[in-house]
Amino acid sequence: MVQKRRIGAESSETRARIVDAAEQVIRDEGYAAASSRRVALRAELPPSLVHYYFPTTDDLLLSVFRRGAQQSDAMIDQALASDDPVRALWHFFTDTSRTALAMEFVALANHRKAIRAEITRHSEAMRARQTACLDRLLGPKLAEQGMTAAAMSVLLASAGRALVMEKGLDVSAGHDDARHAVERWLDKLLA
Repeated sequence: MVQKRRIGAESSETRARIVDAAEQVIRDEGYAAASSRRVALRAELPPSLVHYYFPTTDDLLLSVFRRGAQQSDAMIDQALASDDPVRALWHFFTDTSRTALAMEFVALANHRKAIRAEITRHSEAMRARQTACLDRLLGPKLAEQGMTAAAMSVLLASAGRALVMEKGLDVSAGHDDARHAVERWLDKLLA
């Protein structure tokens, strides 16, 4: 009989410290630098503790992603509950506070199936919530324009993410024009 290895508690302060350190390593040096030794060094802990709480690198990376996803979910919930949820959602999509980490996880998803699956699961759930809200708020107006709420969610997310990712690369050509075009479209749609 194979005995399961003991893993540290999820509510542990040490575990949170390791996740914090891993996030900082990923932000500062990229996901490839997030080895257990590098994370332990940043957390000022022995590497054995990283392995105690996270048996695999994927376990650690998934924890970092899930924490960021929870923060994004809270931001989306706040946007959707605001007095102007459509514009608040647009502002969420153009928020640059999560750019570096998001770009690292997108790149990481190309190499790690578990990360890709978690990003897919989270993105689909997020899209469903946004679509339901947009349909409730704008369904008939969107239908008049031959558009669905799901399409609007994709368009806002795509435009916002493109602006954010390019800004992270110091690209800005056409950004002001694109931002104003989306905002004019929203003004007409919400009038």
